[in-house]
Amino acid sequence: MKKTVIIIIGLALIVSGAYASGNFSKKTIKDKEPTANQKIARENPNSAVTFIELGSVNCVPCRMMQPVMDEVENKYKGQVKVVFHDVWTPEGRPFGEQYGIRAIPTQVFLDKEGKEYYRHVGFFPVDELEAVLKLKGVK
Repeated sequence: MKKTVIIIIGLALIVSGAYASGNFSKKTIKDKEPTANQKIARENPNSAVTFIELGSVNCVPCRMMQPVMDEVENKYKGQVKVVFHDVWTPEGRPFGEQYGIRAIPTQVFLDKEGKEYYRHVGFFPVDELEAVLKLKGVK
């Protein structure tokens, strides 16, 4: 009887530990549809894609993304809305939390409805980034 109780308690601890670590309740990126995304999409109804750069002006790879963002914004004006949030500032920190970023720079791509369809972490060369834009019909 005593062994059975110990085994049951042990199993309960293992199961609760696995549940707490998130093994049973993982959400995918597609499950995340923050209302801020939909607001961005509504503010830019003519844009096929919203490209959100989550980084900092004090981060070397993030600074390397600046010319890439400028090129995309100029080349695809009207089709792609480029948004930058400095997540190391009090104003930008909530966006880092909203998107659950783990490293910077992180690029998040939203479709016309404000749903995230692609995410990249690190420096993103313009030619590779353009391939992601073309997934949603950007020309």
